[in-house]
Amino acid sequence: MKRLFVLAVAFVLCGIVSVQAAGDEKNGHAYFTKAELPNMANILPAPPAFESARFVADQSQYLWGKLMRLDEARCAQAQRDAVYSMETIIAEFSGIFGLEITKEDTPEIYTILQDVCASCDSIHSDAKVFFNRMRPYTYYNEGTIVPEKEEKHRYEGSYPSGHTVLGWTAALLLADINTSPKAMEALLARGYEFGQSRVIAGYHWQSDVDAGRMAGSVLYQMIRNHERFIEQLARARTEFAEKTGGISTNGNNNINDTQSEDSSSSLPTH
Repeated sequence: MKRLFVLAVAFVLCGIVSVQAAGDEKNGHAYFTKAELPNMANILPAPPAFESARFVADQSQYLWGKLMRLDEARCAQAQRDAVYSMETIIAEFSGIFGLEITKEDTPEIYTILQDVCASCDSIHSDAKVFFNRMRPYTYYNEGTIVPEKEEKHRYEGSYPSGHTVLGWTAALLLADINTSPKAMEALLARGYEFGQSRVIAGYHWQSDVDAGRMAGSVLYQMIRNHERFIEQLARARTEFAEKTGGISTNGNNNINDTQSEDSSSSLPTH
């Protein structure tokens, strides 16, 4: 009986480890465990010291962010971007992406996005603890445009920005599925704005956001070489092409972006 009990406990613990490594149904299945990811504290430069000239640029951008709050539409966007979730990504990016993303109608795209978003949670955590940088609203002892989150994050490190990792990595993924140049420009621009929203909100310095984009790029480069991702991306591109009338499943442009005005001329290949 004792041996059976030990085996049962071991089985349960293995199951717990597996879930922690792969994610859950709601949050997707991350491509890497935290231990498999690089420690961004060993890659990123240290954030600007508060007495440094570089910090003056961060202070200037903090003032810019406060001015942007006066723009009602941009302030509202920054408040929406403050909700760290896949649902936010879907709501903010679907229109630019050119296709509504749902679990029912676009299961392949939904699943790969879910798994990529789940992978964003661990790439920045060690660096945040290591650098333990004070957030701007704490430094200035001022309010933010998301007051309900202030106490939760007041004493958490701000460098690099985790929200920026999420928005930038999601933008890179969606631009890898809809490879139309115009869509790519719009998606990456929105991914950039997602990070800038953190400056506007008052939760991050500009250098936090810049470091978050770098962390997101490092993460996505790793993801792109993952065998499961490669297979998922092919299926997601096929699904996108089928849903939008595209002609390629290998990442080429949508049919609407490749039609020639002169049917007698040949299209260049890239």
